[in-house]
Amino acid sequence: MKKSTIIWIVVAGVVVAFLLTMLGYYNKFVSLNETIDQSWAEIDNQLKRRADLIPNLVNTVKGYASHERGIFTQVAEARSKLLGAQGVQQTAEASRGFESALGRLLAIVERYPDLKASQNFTQLMDELSGTENRIAVARMRYNGSVRSFNVSIKRFPGKVFAGWFGYDEARIYFEVEEAVKETPKVEF
Repeated sequence: MKKSTIIWIVVAGVVVAFLLTMLGYYNKFVSLNETIDQSWAEIDNQLKRRADLIPNLVNTVKGYASHERGIFTQVAEARSKLLGAQGVQQTAEASRGFESALGRLLAIVERYPDLKASQNFTQLMDELSGTENRIAVARMRYNGSVRSFNVSIKRFPGKVFAGWFGYDEARIYFEVEEAVKETPKVEF
């Protein structure tokens, strides 16, 4: 075999290896991006589920605390903002506002011991608690997906390929506001 033929075979092998690597990274970025979108859809789904449970909870509480009207308006407004939010940042902000209004509603519940004995209220609170757990798991999965994506586009050679394929912008994490992280004070 001629020396020039061997050189062409080696060059062709290097080009094929480069193209296969590039194709592998492209497919990886597409998969990671879709995983993020799917994870975000799950957060959105659980936030909507929580927002759908709240009117039932509010109506149950209204029967016991009819003179506490201001909180019901605040919860309704916060729910509307959450349902109308677009994107991660806006949804995160609306979720924080909704959680704050929900916290004020639950503080009112503490003042009405008969309400806690109501079967409807207990069932709604169980549903709400389960939904909050689902939201926490969905946020964790979303942030894990974002982490995997961000690491892939920041490491070499992924950083080079990410720029070529338009995936060079890091995704943002779903973060919890500092005020929400504080441990609530419970008194009996």
